[in-house]
Amino acid sequence: MANPRADYSPIFQRKPLKLPGGARVAVWPVINVEEWDINSPMARAVLPSPQGVSIIPDIANFGWFDYGMRVGFWRFKQVLDSHGIRATVSLNGSVCLSYPQLVKDSLKSGWEMLGHGFIQRVINSEPDERETIRKTISTIKELTGTAPRGWMGPGLAETFDTPDILAEEGIEYVADWCNDDQPYEMKVKSGRLVALPYTVELNDIPIYLIQHHKSPEIFERAKDQFDTLYREGAESARVMCISTHPYITGVPHRIKYYNMIFDYIKQFEGVVFMTGSELLDWYNGETATN
Repeated sequence: MANPRADYSPIFQRKPLKLPGGARVAVWPVINVEEWDINSPMARAVLPSPQGVSIIPDIANFGWFDYGMRVGFWRFKQVLDSHGIRATVSLNGSVCLSYPQLVKDSLKSGWEMLGHGFIQRVINSEPDERETIRKTISTIKELTGTAPRGWMGPGLAETFDTPDILAEEGIEYVADWCNDDQPYEMKVKSGRLVALPYTVELNDIPIYLIQHHKSPEIFERAKDQFDTLYREGAESARVMCISTHPYITGVPHRIKYYNMIFDYIKQFEGVVFMTGSELLDWYNGETATN
């Protein structure tokens, strides 16, 4: 069946969208900052346990994740701060309690917090979906002073009710639906919810953990992705998301390729770097005048 949350709309038949200053592409860096519960099976594994036995605590794979919080995240911050680029942090609410310095230092750089569940566990397994969403929003607001405007489910997971609940709870945009290069309005029971163009293509989980590419792949793919979107953006604006995780791309042998992405893109005129909220405000303004 067709997408129940959006009308079908071929991108080349839409009314053109125009970015500020006539820019062609809005680049949206997203850093996924999660907390894995050491008392549970790990969200992902880089090293299988001997004999394939499931073990708790899984120290090897917890350490893989924890490296991202202790080291990898800060490499991302150095890269983006050096370029003067603000990221959107896809944030488990529990990170505000366990790693508050990370959140506070992100805010100092003007980064946006996007709700990413309370802990790294799919929403489908939560006993009360609405309560989990509310808890995530309130925990982020308590530390940052601002409720998140956006949401991305852990693992991009949703129930059939998630978009309706998000809109009812005040969320304005969602990043679970990786099915476009432009924002679009979703069908919800009440309120308004916009889907922003997140990515599973320019995303370090598929690139490195599933497809097992060598370290330069994220730069090569970003370059090719940008070149196409930049060409198409001459007619109607495009959004390019770059999705990374501190424990994957924040390692020593990959971080230089992340930096090279921004070195390359910044050579071009007609490019803007935006947070999710800035993309939402731009899109809302465009659709209000169209």
